[in-house]
Amino acid sequence: MPLRFLPHFVRGGGSPDRRSLPRLIIPGAMKAGTTSLFAYLEGHPQLAPSHEKEVHYFDMNFHRGPGWYARQFQRPQGHAAAAPLLPFESSPYYLFEPRVPARIRELVPDVKLVILLRDPVDRAFSHYHNNRRLGRENLSFEDAIDAEEERLAGEEERLLSDPRAVSLVHKRYSYLRRGLYAEQLLRWRACFPAEQLLVVDAGRLFADPRGVLAEVLAFIGADPWEPPNFAARNEGRHGEVMRAATRSRLENFFEPHERRLADLIGWCPSAARRRKAA
Repeated sequence: MPLRFLPHFVRGGGSPDRRSLPRLIIPGAMKAGTTSLFAYLEGHPQLAPSHEKEVHYFDMNFHRGPGWYARQFQRPQGHAAAAPLLPFESSPYYLFEPRVPARIRELVPDVKLVILLRDPVDRAFSHYHNNRRLGRENLSFEDAIDAEEERLAGEEERLLSDPRAVSLVHKRYSYLRRGLYAEQLLRWRACFPAEQLLVVDAGRLFADPRGVLAEVLAFIGADPWEPPNFAARNEGRHGEVMRAATRSRLENFFEPHERRLADLIGWCPSAARRRKAA
């Protein structure tokens, strides 16, 4: 379907024209290739990326209001668009933060949503090493996953009970909880019809970025296009190998959740790797 909207941005803190707001959001998952997909999309002549990839409006900056959000997509003064533009952003905490789906539905009910899911064991390990690199985690991986339940205790309830609350603990230390994809997707499905949701295996993006990009462009109604290259972005290179006993423990932990996910969408992101290992 061709794009038929032009951007119109407001100044100040008032309500934005809906055409100034994103028509595509990539809500996660964290460490599942969202930075690469954003980079592949941002050069498309019909797309208008947010100034920063992670706007975090619907989770950490919601108090700033929709006028502030619209300005995150504002193009330079005097810029003349040669074609209709589709604003988009990607904030990977959106998938997990429980208030986000309803907030997005309220502001941009017709938005298209692309969700990337990665093997939850590998995602958790990558998430942990990202925290280590940023100086946010001093525990070993095994101690960190043991501490997760206590760290997160009450945080989701606090978020749901206070519209202005934010939780860096919930955002940073949710190594295992972020891999419970079925319960997260059910929240999104409660707010959006199936035709607005595209769920993609991150393993497919890593192995076939050209094919996945073509699928995403068709989903949002943009013309076929390719970037100059498909180099991966923001790869987590830490060099550490997960202990075999830890991997086995986490595979057992996630197994019922993955069966639930497969029942929900017909596949789970760990299936290909598990078949290869068997």
